[in-house]
Amino acid sequence: MNEDLEKKEVSAASKEEQYSLNDDRRVKVLSPGAMVAKRFFRNRIAVVGLCILAFMFIFSFIGGIISPYKENQQFYRIDIQNKEYAGAVKNSEFRYVAAPDQKFDSIIQAQVVLATTKKQDTVTYRDVTYGVIEEGKDFYRVTLADTDTTIGLAYKDIVTPSVEGTNFSFDFIFNALKAYTNDGTSFTADGKNYVIDEDGGVFTSDGDELAFISRYVIQTIVPGQFLSRAFQEELAAELEAGADSFVFTDVDGVESEYIIDYKPDVKNWKIRRATETRVYDTYGQPSREHPLGTDRNGMDMLTRLMYGGRVSLIIGFIVELIATFLGIIMGGLAGYFGKWVDNLIMRIVDIFYCIPSMPVIIIIGAAMDAMNMDPKLRMVYLMLILGFLGWPGMARLIRGQILSLREQEFMTATEAGGISVSRRIFKHLVPNVIPQIIVSVTMGIGGTIITEASLSFLGLGVKYPFASWGNIINDVNNTFVLQHYWFIWIPAGALLLLTVLAWNLVGDGLRDAFDPKMKR
Repeated sequence: MNEDLEKKEVSAASKEEQYSLNDDRRVKVLSPGAMVAKRFFRNRIAVVGLCILAFMFIFSFIGGIISPYKENQQFYRIDIQNKEYAGAVKNSEFRYVAAPDQKFDSIIQAQVVLATTKKQDTVTYRDVTYGVIEEGKDFYRVTLADTDTTIGLAYKDIVTPSVEGTNFSFDFIFNALKAYTNDGTSFTADGKNYVIDEDGGVFTSDGDELAFISRYVIQTIVPGQFLSRAFQEELAAELEAGADSFVFTDVDGVESEYIIDYKPDVKNWKIRRATETRVYDTYGQPSREHPLGTDRNGMDMLTRLMYGGRVSLIIGFIVELIATFLGIIMGGLAGYFGKWVDNLIMRIVDIFYCIPSMPVIIIIGAAMDAMNMDPKLRMVYLMLILGFLGWPGMARLIRGQILSLREQEFMTATEAGGISVSRRIFKHLVPNVIPQIIVSVTMGIGGTIITEASLSFLGLGVKYPFASWGNIINDVNNTFVLQHYWFIWIPAGALLLLTVLAWNLVGDGLRDAFDPKMKR
């Protein structure tokens, strides 16, 4: 019995020793930091917010490193585009050519048109009489009436070369048009004989095609491109038939489709050809290479989201860091000294509260646009401006906390110990306000990210080629993109929403954890 009683006493003594208040492990459990952490991690919603933030940091900072693409790398695709190829017009007005060493200016040409309308054989201008001789249908030769010297031609049918680089003499044009307008089959020019077929083709005596005559003027706008007679005649036939497209096979057997677009205001046709063109892969659909597709500049959307998150988070941190730094200095001085120092700083705070921040930022952004400021420098200015405008709230928070702390016993002890004013404020007062600062900063970062995104969406924040979630959403600038390219704006909007929500959840969790009255 005695042995059992002794064992029970020893067991009770060991239990008392295990739960002693002097136990180091007991003291460690009750430390303030551990209690704050315990309270925070007991809050499941706050933990969810922390996990979201951890994912965002990994996605933005590590994802950009491991991504196979660069932030501003552009991708291309081969696209079929109808590009303008040629222009065509049916000649209904007279055209003119001057004889060698003769003056045949626009005023005389206008007088000739007037004479043809009135069926006159001569016209007088500045005491000089000109002869207007009809050589064929819609073809006139203009001479000096006194000497019968030819000074120019007026015609509507065009002599077009069949061989690239061929130029015709005045004598050739005159005789070719005279034979053609009079249904002739041959003519002589510059001492050589030529033949005209029923379609207006002009051939040498050896049978080589040299030119063709037509009312249509067809010219290409593609440098170095020459339009063959076969192409021009087939196009002219399609224009006469009123077709809106046709297919032509060239001498190499290449078949091409052409679109005919008539412009009634200028009475001509624009000819467009379907051409394979290397273009930006604009709004490319999600694929294996680009899981979230590409944006309007042909850049990989997933990579842009990674780098955009990096920019948005960095801007949020730096802006809050600047605002907190200024707020600690101004709020600390106002709260400790009080009196006129407090009144002066608080009036400055009131002035900053009266500044319309958004209009000011919009004006500054427009000014930076006008100066074509470098995008990187623009981002630095954006952070400085947002930070400088955001410190009053932090200053007022710190000032209120220090006003209540400066009257406590430990501050009396610092005064008695001869500690300098700067050490009293920044070594003893401010550290006691750190919990409130941490909560304010975490919740302020979310608001800063929203502000930056709003400015970037309006085109006043982060500029191309840098990405931010705000300027990514700016791609949705019309309802067509909004309806058909969901992969452009939904991921960026979702990341922005989750990040701001996570910062607010973490801020709420820290506020509850730091609250000494909180009981779980």
